[in-house]
Amino acid sequence: VRGELVRHREANDRTLDRVSTAVAVFGADQRLTFYNDAYAKLWRLDSAWLATHPLDGEILDRLREHRQLPEEADYRAWKARQLAVYGQKSEREDWWHLPDGSTVHVVAEQRPDGGVTYLFDDVTERLALESRHNAVVGAQRETLDHLKEGVAVFSTDGRLRLSNPAFARIWRLNPSDLERGPHIDEVIRRCRTLYDDEPTWTRMTRAVTTLAEERQRIEGQMARPDDSIIAYAGLPLPDGAMLLTFIDITDSKRFERVLVERNEALETASRLKSQFISHVSYELRTPLTNIIGFSELLTSPRTGDLNDKQREYLGDISASSKTLLSIINDILDLATIDAGGFELKLAPVHAAAIIDQAAQGVRERLNRAKLKLDVRIAHGVDSFVADENRVKQVLYNLLSNAIGFSEVGDTVTVVCEREAGMIAFTVRDQGAGIPEEHQRRVFERFESRTQGSKHRGAGLGLALVKSLVEIHGGDVTLVSAPGKGTEVRVRFPEAGVPVAPAQTAGRRPAPLRAKPRRSDAA
Repeated sequence: VRGELVRHREANDRTLDRVSTAVAVFGADQRLTFYNDAYAKLWRLDSAWLATHPLDGEILDRLREHRQLPEEADYRAWKARQLAVYGQKSEREDWWHLPDGSTVHVVAEQRPDGGVTYLFDDVTERLALESRHNAVVGAQRETLDHLKEGVAVFSTDGRLRLSNPAFARIWRLNPSDLERGPHIDEVIRRCRTLYDDEPTWTRMTRAVTTLAEERQRIEGQMARPDDSIIAYAGLPLPDGAMLLTFIDITDSKRFERVLVERNEALETASRLKSQFISHVSYELRTPLTNIIGFSELLTSPRTGDLNDKQREYLGDISASSKTLLSIINDILDLATIDAGGFELKLAPVHAAAIIDQAAQGVRERLNRAKLKLDVRIAHGVDSFVADENRVKQVLYNLLSNAIGFSEVGDTVTVVCEREAGMIAFTVRDQGAGIPEEHQRRVFERFESRTQGSKHRGAGLGLALVKSLVEIHGGDVTLVSAPGKGTEVRVRFPEAGVPVAPAQTAGRRPAPLRAKPRRSDAA
């Protein structure tokens, strides 16, 4: 019997040596009678010393010397509580938090012979994993709770496993009812009060309850009777569950509808603009041209003699008609640029000749206002590639503007020079100048200010200048100060590189079709 008992003990000891839990057995005299390899490794104790069968208290003292026990202010009292297990009949469980940051789970159990069996389990890694897992779960829970999308996860048995507040808010469900994990059929029954569409809910039910290998992604939209639109999607999860998401896209759909309506309105406005250009071109400019022609015919000697008063009236009619025709032409040019139908006819333009042509157009106004015109052309400036008529129109508008704000006896200066691959024209006057707060608006359409002078235009000249220069690929700058006159500088690319009208004055994008003359194709 003794031999059989020894064999059983040896087999039991071999088994305990293979387990990862540290085991130490003490007899009734509190001396160590058995320990396994895990025990020696856990506490880093010498096997030769353990073979001397030290007392339980001696082992605790050595562990304290090596700082392998919890830090206790009253070690003697703590040690006494640990050794009191020998007089207890029940199992005692404790957690030792060691100075090195590890945690050991200790279980002490009374043996029939009066001794104690200790089980030591290093749970440091398990607690760290649990802590990280709980942190991840908490972060995911916090993320789900703050999502605008409603999220609901259904298990393989069709019951609700997880949901967030947005899901309850979208479908106006009681969160406490969702916490008990209702079946998909019950959830749908409650949602039907807001959206009763049998095919949609049947599709969703099948996605949740069908076999895992047959599940597929689903998505769609629900237009509820309360004028809200809910987009939904279903995604099978690797563990066999089904994820359903719901998002209220009512506002985005409204914005989309507004954008569609606005686009249609813009297209309608574009058609109206084209009709306006055609109407003004044929219905307004043509009769005005006839008025100008007949007024000039009346001044001809072949129609008979006129007295001074009649000639004065005809002169006023002719001047007013030409002014009105100029305004109409400017409006048509701006409308054409906006509509994307403006065409440039690129060809070599001689700087001196184009300045002279523009000056001829304002010669009568210069003489009438008794102004001097000073033209300065830098050496080496000859020609550049541009639309000759449009460049002349730009210079004419700048000269007209300068004349309008000049006083009797002033000088209007025109400077032409080459600058970094550009041909720059500068028109300078000695007029009243423009305050800084008004300078940003002078190139806007229908923006006209007298600045203390008698000049009052339609406010289209500088706006047209800016548009014409920019579609040539150039730029416009203005320098002015009250009482010091105004200087407007326009620059044209010397090589004549046009850009799209979309870049002019913040207007709507439109393609530009530049038509170079055949002789300039090289």
